[in-house]
Amino acid sequence: MESKPAQPLEQVDDNKEFEDLLSSLPREKGFMSSSSYQYQGFWYPPSLLQGVINCQKHLKPLENDIFIVTAPKSGTTWMKGIIYALMNREAHPPHTPHHPLLNNAPRDLVPFLEVLSPSEYDSVCNSPDRNARIFATHIPVVSLPKSVTASLSNCKIVYMCRDIKDNFVSLFHFGNKANLGSSPISLEDAFNLYCKGVSAPGPVWDQILGYWIESQKNPHKVLFMRYEEMKDEPKLQLRRLAKLFEIPFSLEEENSGLFIFPERCGWRLEKLASRLDEITEEKFRGSGLSL
Repeated sequence: MESKPAQPLEQVDDNKEFEDLLSSLPREKGFMSSSSYQYQGFWYPPSLLQGVINCQKHLKPLENDIFIVTAPKSGTTWMKGIIYALMNREAHPPHTPHHPLLNNAPRDLVPFLEVLSPSEYDSVCNSPDRNARIFATHIPVVSLPKSVTASLSNCKIVYMCRDIKDNFVSLFHFGNKANLGSSPISLEDAFNLYCKGVSAPGPVWDQILGYWIESQKNPHKVLFMRYEEMKDEPKLQLRRLAKLFEIPFSLEEENSGLFIFPERCGWRLEKLASRLDEITEEKFRGSGLSL
């Protein structure tokens, strides 16, 4: 597929210029939208891509900002609630009857970068540290602002991946239930697009591998986590999070039950499962990562 070179980001400031950028990018039918566009190696629907560009151009991270990164339907909401509760546990002990998470959805307490307008970045206040905000995002590591990923930056990144097969099933059902596309997509069409990497932001394997490599290079700032391990070993994984944020648990806290963990979705489509396993093995070969 031929395309013109993408415009520099500094030229993308209004709807007309954004439309011109879209016209220069490779385009495919979308998994959960009518169209997806490839930008910096990953596929996005237009609304999500606009958010990525806004973030790259305008986000000025504070010293201790926290970024929760996932692929869609990989435990994002769950991790938002966990990290919000972890960071705010002194002001809001987990068992208090008026805890913010009892009256607010995690999405209201921890916003997605991609849906915020640049003017809203500085209004986020969801951490006791005035130099820290908690954001969630699906942006691949190659597309995060360099001011966030720089080794000298004190920003923290928590990346959580999920079993590829479970991720696909959850994404497929979510997309059709939420009517995110122009019409329901068949399982076969969704599977083929997912395997091609045309899911936002896909290929999911490239997103996972990017954060895995970054976590090996900068373990003091990037924590790589697995959904299944968080479910099976909650105390161990919570200790890892607390260590990353330099707010360790007391013995009393460790002995109390703080969170509820959802069950994994089932996987019974053996032929499709085998295909996803083959792609996963091929994508991660030689990286030291296995899912």
